Amino acid sequence: MTPATSAISRRASPRPTLLAFEIAGKIDKAAIEDMAHQIDAAFDAYDRIDILLIMADFEGMEAGAIFDREALGAQARSIRHVRKYGVVGAPAWARATIEFFDFLSPVEAKTFDLAEEAGAWAWVET
Repeated sequence: MTPATSAISRRASPRPTLLAFEIAGKIDKAAIEDMAHQIDAAFDAYDRIDILLIMADFEGMEAGAIFDREALGAQARSIRHVRKYGVVGAPAWARATIEFFDFLSPVEAKTFDLAEEAGAWAWVET
């Protein structure tokens, strides 16, 4: 489970096939690996899942977290297992990347402003 001091914490969700994470702070390698393990476990347990990221206070990523092997592995598996991927409060560069890959990927992805968090939860539930 996510350490209390981690920049990434798991949020409660209405069903086990919806993984919700809040990001507050700078993401380090341990935090990204923990999130990747949780996502991989969901991939092993369920054929399809949804992921919702709430970037409440994102301060960037440490260099070691960006190209973490376990995180990249979870990303590769996501193409087969993720139905919807929503991101709330993404910085402009991340929003542009998500919207670009939504066009190329079978994963339905959407970004939301922080004020639209309730709408993001509703969207991922449809």
